Amino acid sequence: MFADKARIIIRSGKGGDGHVSFRREKYVPAGGPDGGDGGDGGSVIFQVDHGVNTLSDFRFKRKFSAEDGKEGAKKRMHGKNGKDLILKVPEGTVVKDAKSGKVIVDMSGENSRVTILKGGHGGNGNMHYATSTMQAPKYAQPGQDAMELEVLLELKCIADVGLVGFPNAGKSTLISRVTNAKPEIANYPFTTLQPHLGVVDFPDGGGFVMADIPGLIEGASEGVGLGHEFLRHIERTRVLIHMVDAAGTDGRDPVEDVYSINKELEKYSSDVSKKPQIIVANKTDAVQTEDGEENPVERIRKEFEPKGFEVMSVSAVTGEGVKELMGRVRQLLNEHQDEKVVYEQEFFPEEHVADKLPYDVSYDEKNDWYVLEGPRIEKMLGYTNLESEKGFVFFQKFIRESGALERLEALGMEDGDTVKIYGFHFEYFKD
Repeated sequence: MFADKARIIIRSGKGGDGHVSFRREKYVPAGGPDGGDGGDGGSVIFQVDHGVNTLSDFRFKRKFSAEDGKEGAKKRMHGKNGKDLILKVPEGTVVKDAKSGKVIVDMSGENSRVTILKGGHGGNGNMHYATSTMQAPKYAQPGQDAMELEVLLELKCIADVGLVGFPNAGKSTLISRVTNAKPEIANYPFTTLQPHLGVVDFPDGGGFVMADIPGLIEGASEGVGLGHEFLRHIERTRVLIHMVDAAGTDGRDPVEDVYSINKELEKYSSDVSKKPQIIVANKTDAVQTEDGEENPVERIRKEFEPKGFEVMSVSAVTGEGVKELMGRVRQLLNEHQDEKVVYEQEFFPEEHVADKLPYDVSYDEKNDWYVLEGPRIEKMLGYTNLESEKGFVFFQKFIRESGALERLEALGMEDGDTVKIYGFHFEYFKD
């Protein structure tokens, strides 16, 4: 089965903790702090690999993690940085937040190498916290936590032209004739289970990429069969070649087939249905009409040309009309050069995955003070030097930006009231 969709969990590396140690030498009885900084955690990076054309590497492995940074050491030694995790994907892979479905990055165009999750910074060693009043600090900064996110990978082919139509309309035969693609060709539904990409070259240079989109059926826009998996590959194309079996070799009505497929395109996406479309009446070599019977190609023209569709006829088997069709497609592409689709970023992991541990506020009636505590607050206290003016200002800013003051004020806290934060007591004054 063609793998064009995968759901995985990615995790950046945790920053290494800063180290607590003191200089100890024979002739230096009162050496100062010399704890080194922790190493940075590895980042999660997505990179386009042009040698890969499926997401099969992600089908059987669920979780991917970058390396954690190492703890700092004595003698001001810096911890080793964690290795980045590089995930190689085909061009055209769209990375989405699995929960919201919003786009994080489209690995297309200039996005050939993108950092999705940044590794945590290593914590400062205790050598950074020595002051005139605190010459032997016995604490260091913990490394920043890792970030973890569940993402959805969707491969949407990068092709200028998309071939659409019911199974057995002749799409695979056409693409094998005009490009270097070699799809399997046989007379039964769903021969093609994955899009085939091929390049159409011209003697005077230039060319375009064509994708043979697997045969669609009614209900594809609702996901019937493999509808959604196939339809997503049409989104990036600039021109559609809509092939129908003009000879009706399977007993199908080509006019009804055109209406059916266009209905599925419209239901899937109005943008897709509005793309320039050439209706191609194929298998003209097999068309047989009796005296007085209307030629099916002319019937298709009469039905759809008044509606604004361009209709051309070919025989993909014999090659009749194929050169003219490719020339016309080239003209349309030149008229729509600026319509390449690259999805914009909608979801920013650092805003949603960053450390958002909960905290609680309450009022202690017995002691007549307000209480602020929780994992997030405790963690910040752990790597903030409240004895320094700079550290104290930083902690105040953190409390203000966390929204804790608004919640305490909602409980009735006023100027002059006491706030207890673990082992510390602060007097509150509103700015």
